[in-house]
Amino acid sequence: MLIDDDDAFREAATGELEDQGFTVTGLPDAKSLIAHLSSEDGSALDDSIADILVIDWCLERTLGIDLLPDLRRRGCRIPVIFLTGMSMPANETLALDRGAVDFIDKTRGISVLARRIRLIVRPPSAPSPSPTTGAGEEIICGKLTLKPKVNRAFWQGRDVMLTVTEFSIVEYMVANLGEHVTYRAIYDRVHWSGFIAGSGEDGFRTNVRSSIKRIRSKFNAIDRGFAEIENFAAFGYRWRDPAASDTDTAEMGRPEDIRIAHG
Repeated sequence: MLIDDDDAFREAATGELEDQGFTVTGLPDAKSLIAHLSSEDGSALDDSIADILVIDWCLERTLGIDLLPDLRRRGCRIPVIFLTGMSMPANETLALDRGAVDFIDKTRGISVLARRIRLIVRPPSAPSPSPTTGAGEEIICGKLTLKPKVNRAFWQGRDVMLTVTEFSIVEYMVANLGEHVTYRAIYDRVHWSGFIAGSGEDGFRTNVRSSIKRIRSKFNAIDRGFAEIENFAAFGYRWRDPAASDTDTAEMGRPEDIRIAHG
């Protein structure tokens, strides 16, 4: 659902998103959104009506940032992306702190919005264990070598000294090379699906951030230029594809220079 009081933009954006395969309902304001989401008896909001809400930051008579807590108080848990024509770091921080999953400048274009929506609505799922990472095999990804049999990771030939949990996280990101993986998927990798930790229903994010921070520090101790782990704000992380440029990694699949070394 796209909520924007600019009729021309809403119509154009709806058309472009539909051309890219989405089913879009366009609405002009917060009142229309609440009415559209309300159950028949008006007692609650129906989360099944939409997979994601794309809300303009400056709606007529209200700010999108004020609409979000109202939706949450009414029981709506549909993920929210904010759109803005005046992108400022303070606004982005406020939006993410309030619970939005993304904050996008309209000047980035609808193709970027479509890509972000796909990442949020259909995030990569945890892969099943692969027989190619069995005993006696190494996984080589650029300067990184993983030895699953002994849970050891080597960067430029030097042991990174990861814990078993840290190794599992790195192995998982490399298995999804060039693709963003969610906080939840990373946490499920080292615990189990649905496990809850930390404060609140999203407390696991703090645990994942701490783990990623420790992993980065260990790689940085070997290589101060290490930048393979990339952030996607409020969503998760990805292991950078060494065969792709900075501008096209999001469009890449698994690179040719990732190979399984037997022995």
